[in-house]
Amino acid sequence: MSSFSVHFLGCKMSFSDADAIRERLLAAGHEECSEAADVSLVNTCCVTGEAVAKSRKAVARAARTHDRVYVTGCAANLEGAFAGMPANVVVIKRPSDEAREVVAAALGSNGSSPRELTSRRVRAFVPIQDGCSFACSYCIVPLVRGPGRSRPAADVLIEVGRRVEQGHKEIVLSGINLGSYRDGGAGYSLSRLVREAAETAGLVRLRLSSIEVNHVSEELVSALQSTSVVCKHLHVPLQSGDDCVLRAMNRRYDATTFLRRLEPLADFNLTTDVIVGFPGEDEAAFLRTLEVVERAGITKVHVFPYSPRPGTATAERDTVSSNTKRERSARMRESSQNACLRRWRGKIGVEETVLIDRRGRGYGDDYSPWLVEGRPGELVRARASTISSEGIVGRGL
Repeated sequence: MSSFSVHFLGCKMSFSDADAIRERLLAAGHEECSEAADVSLVNTCCVTGEAVAKSRKAVARAARTHDRVYVTGCAANLEGAFAGMPANVVVIKRPSDEAREVVAAALGSNGSSPRELTSRRVRAFVPIQDGCSFACSYCIVPLVRGPGRSRPAADVLIEVGRRVEQGHKEIVLSGINLGSYRDGGAGYSLSRLVREAAETAGLVRLRLSSIEVNHVSEELVSALQSTSVVCKHLHVPLQSGDDCVLRAMNRRYDATTFLRRLEPLADFNLTTDVIVGFPGEDEAAFLRTLEVVERAGITKVHVFPYSPRPGTATAERDTVSSNTKRERSARMRESSQNACLRRWRGKIGVEETVLIDRRGRGYGDDYSPWLVEGRPGELVRARASTISSEGIVGRGL
């Protein structure tokens, strides 16, 4: 039997990949422990240069304290990302499902009874799709995760049911390009999958991780609004509000389309991703992005300063200075914080149900953060009394 620890960097899919490896090893009888483990599993990210640097640091740190380190995830599939690492580091350059089996085979099975399969998080991330067949000019994800592919709907629905049985009150359907989900043989689109997953007995909340605006169709909007189980929150990446920049990014929509597609979701809390300092972005283009974010009613903006990625169409282009990127990032984050504060302020006096995910903190149905007492995993009915810079301050009822 080996003892192991798991660490992940990056997005919800990275967590899902890491958790799948964890469950595979627990099923083989290995023991998870946070300290003094024999083996460290590091699931990595390469979406930006900073993410690769953080991944390298995590792997180097693990190599100093573990007998073996297995490196998986996106950065593991990036050529040369872990060059020069110590001899006890094994980089597994495989898709996530194959990497899981490689690690399991390396550690083997000791014939012990499987360890209890429980998730480390209050909400469960259920992957339904992986890879991307789009070709955004800046994005390295299709190069390291491959083309888009979907899980069979039957497998997804079984896992949703299993996660609910484990005690999860919230399920997050996750994927790299969620809206491209299809199970043609069984006749499933994302909309049908959402409707049927929402019918799972015992499920309290169902959430989508992220979706491109091209896939926010009337059919999907109808599915999202068809039941109270589906959360009133949607993360829709914008990247830029300037049409010239969007064309250079190869994003396949313009600002007007982005706004029009989101109009039917006026009752949702909308969040987004924005890249600042993309090659050719001038001050006017940046101001147009700020305007679109405001007009769309978006609250939280995840801001990414442009980072050239190897193998992409814009790998050799980086025309905006680092100082300008930092300044624009700060302005975008300030605008986002102000939008969040306005939304939170509007909830003062309102009662909502909060899912506690760590002591003293949780999230409402619309993914607004609440500061309220409760045990992790508990649903607490609370009334908003005031706000802070971190969220809505509530009192349990």
